[in-house]
Amino acid sequence: MTSILVVDDSRLARNMVSSVIASLRPDWTIVTAASGEEALEIVGEAPPVAAIVDYNMPGMDGLVLAERLKERFTGLPIGLLTANVQDALRRKAEALGIRFIAKPITSDKIRDFLAAAGQ
Repeated sequence: MTSILVVDDSRLARNMVSSVIASLRPDWTIVTAASGEEALEIVGEAPPVAAIVDYNMPGMDGLVLAERLKERFTGLPIGLLTANVQDALRRKAEALGIRFIAKPITSDKIRDFLAAAGQ
């Protein structure tokens, strides 16, 4: 089973990203979570092929979640989805090996992330 993890506290954003992924990769299973904590609980031990996580979430932010996912799944491609396009955040993401995906969400941005992730 090929799965991808989508984490965003906004239901609308989760649905938009999931819809784009479903149109691009209809045979994939899309696992969604509304928080970093929920994502870590539901992702289990089977690694997804990639993860797209929101930066600004209550509790655990997307960078902390990305670090924890990378600890569990070495080499996991992660995209940080955010409207916060400050250079400092971009540098932090890049230092962690995380691809920066600026909101608004578009099919092209998700397609580019999947292509860069080898998917």
